[in-house]
Amino acid sequence: MSEEEKPKLPSFATMAKNFAIDLAKYIKEGAPNVSAKSYQARLDACKECPFLVKTNMRCGKCGCLIEHKARWKTTNCPDKPSRWKPEVIVTKSEHEQKRNNTTYRDKA
Repeated sequence: MSEEEKPKLPSFATMAKNFAIDLAKYIKEGAPNVSAKSYQARLDACKECPFLVKTNMRCGKCGCLIEHKARWKTTNCPDKPSRWKPEVIVTKSEHEQKRNNTTYRDKA
């Protein structure tokens, strides 16, 4: 790939904004990470992407470091269509609500 064909990163300000948004959501949700299997699948999808800047493993769309962005459950691939999506996070209150709505049969 020639110098002209290499994907270009967004501006530093755009990269900082994108990272801050993703980081805030990740922290707000309790810093959940994907499984090792999901992480590897996300990395594999990124490695096939024409927007990947391979020299520093950054996404050419958002500028984020792939090794971090792919690990966080709350993030998604910024390409359209997305190569991978955020994983569902069940909050403690949702888990308790599901448990409370479950009916149990008496053992008789």
